[in-house]
Amino acid sequence: MASRRATHDTLWRRIALTPTILVFLAMSILPTLNLMAMSVNEISWVDGKAVWSYVGFTHYARLAEDSLLIAGLKNTAIFAIAGVAAQVLLGFLLAWAVSRIARGRVLYRTIFILPILVPGILIGAVWKLMLNYDFGLVNGFIGVFGIHPVDWLGTRAWALPSVIMVDIWHWTPFCFLLLLAGFESLPQDVQEAARVDGAGTWAEMRYVLIPMMMPVIAVTFLFRLVTSLKVFDEIYLLTGGGPGSATEVISYTIYRTFFTQDRMGYGSAMSVTVLFFISLAMIGVLMAGKRGRNAA
Repeated sequence: MASRRATHDTLWRRIALTPTILVFLAMSILPTLNLMAMSVNEISWVDGKAVWSYVGFTHYARLAEDSLLIAGLKNTAIFAIAGVAAQVLLGFLLAWAVSRIARGRVLYRTIFILPILVPGILIGAVWKLMLNYDFGLVNGFIGVFGIHPVDWLGTRAWALPSVIMVDIWHWTPFCFLLLLAGFESLPQDVQEAARVDGAGTWAEMRYVLIPMMMPVIAVTFLFRLVTSLKVFDEIYLLTGGGPGSATEVISYTIYRTFFTQDRMGYGSAMSVTVLFFISLAMIGVLMAGKRGRNAA
């Protein structure tokens, strides 16, 4: 009787999930298939209608020679890895510090999450003013110490680091919230036992907290890495990909190819290629995390 009831429950769960799964497949697989079809065609507009001309893998053959695409891939990798690593590190330290506060934890949590509540368009406008060469707040501050003004968004050496800094300011609170939830879910008896055994702050962090927090750290890092690879708004608002190709990222390159140059077939080939490599990278990260957990 119990076995029949379990089978019945499993069947109803699958039936209940079927509409959601079908909608998910329709919203993800069908657009991807359409993108792949567009990537092997040259699409032009005649009398308001799209005319598809099959060109095979011609678009894909051009990708290796596209210097702007290569610059976008390199900048995207630097932006994602450097920015997310700093965000997770700062978020971890802030979450650890707040988790040790007995009073006022809600106040600190509220203060730290304020940046992610600010609309993206406002963040771009505010930081563009703050980093302005002539009257920006940042140059005004460093001028107090006798440092000459820096063209943060107008020079190749400083443009990408400046955008990464804005992204760190914007998204560190998100990592802080996830990691704080992880700290608050840790068993207190393990930490108390470590302190009773004479473990100092560094020893407790290294041998107790970090190993127990590793699943939360991995999920936070992976989630932010995926979203960082799709960065667009900060580049669009702050630098527009310049100066030159110093802050060109792949999402902005694809946007410009699609909507400014109206090269839909070539832009689709870019998108499919980037999607393929991002999928490989995510599979590699997940497999590495699985091996790490098995080894532990």
